[in-house]
Amino acid sequence: MIEELLPESVVTVETRGDDQDWGAPLYPGEQELVARSVEKRRREFAAVRSCARRAMEKLGVPAQAVLRGEHGAPVWPAGLIGSMTHCEGYCAASLVRATDLASLGIDAEPHEELPDDVIVSVALPTENDRLRELARQDASVHWDRLLFSAKESVYKAWYPLTGKWLDFFEADIELFADEGPARSGGLRAELLVPGPLVNGRHIRSFEGRWTVRGGLLATAVTVPRTGADAA
Repeated sequence: MIEELLPESVVTVETRGDDQDWGAPLYPGEQELVARSVEKRRREFAAVRSCARRAMEKLGVPAQAVLRGEHGAPVWPAGLIGSMTHCEGYCAASLVRATDLASLGIDAEPHEELPDDVIVSVALPTENDRLRELARQDASVHWDRLLFSAKESVYKAWYPLTGKWLDFFEADIELFADEGPARSGGLRAELLVPGPLVNGRHIRSFEGRWTVRGGLLATAVTVPRTGADAA
């Protein structure tokens, strides 16, 4: 599901709740990170790291522990960048060589309406206006949850480039639907704070893709090593 949202250079491994990854062993250093977590959280933690290790091997890198850096961001092997996501019954990890992309972020969510108390803390007035118009055009998609997922993917792509927090209100995201019956499309995030430097150029916006399928929705954002939308 997420693989189709990303360039061919990115390796994505995903798993459902009935796959063997959900019982995968943890590597040294990982056990301590979830020692006090409930069983469900430990299984998700193990499954998504199993996906990440399989992605490493596909890129010719020996499987190794995925530990946490500052603010909980995953620490990847030298020469790789990546992103992970998990929700009820689904996990995925996407990795790419650092020579191919500057950063990436992925997120998956249940395709359900976002609670009212969450959307008010996520969406800008301009985004709310666009959500209402999208819902008028196609009420079968939970656009509010899709916006939330897009913000998560934007943050995951932003943080490795800056080492800083990005508030929900610091990126204005526009969602676009593809033509035809397929429930997929693109997204563009205008950064409302100074963007990261990539190869000496300030990036002002991030772009990505989204899809809805099988009770889930997913978003992915990529930052090229050189971008046209820069200053």
